[in-house]
Amino acid sequence: MNNEKLLDIIKNVQNKSNKDLIDTRQFLYDEFEKTKELIIDLTRHLDNVQDMYDVINDEIGKRTKGI
Repeated sequence: MNNEKLLDIIKNVQNKSNKDLIDTRQFLYDEFEKTKELIIDLTRHLDNVQDMYDVINDEIGKRTKGI
């Protein structure tokens, strides 16, 4: 669904057909689920990057402590 159609349906919800409303609801639900999954995947990725960074940073800290 394109942005223009979505905004038109949202702005004129009382005047739209049941089909338009049901299709829009499904579209928004799908978008919500996809976005939620992306956020979860990105959070896991960020956690992994932080863990790897901490391992490297700790090792550098050990090696430069005596310098």
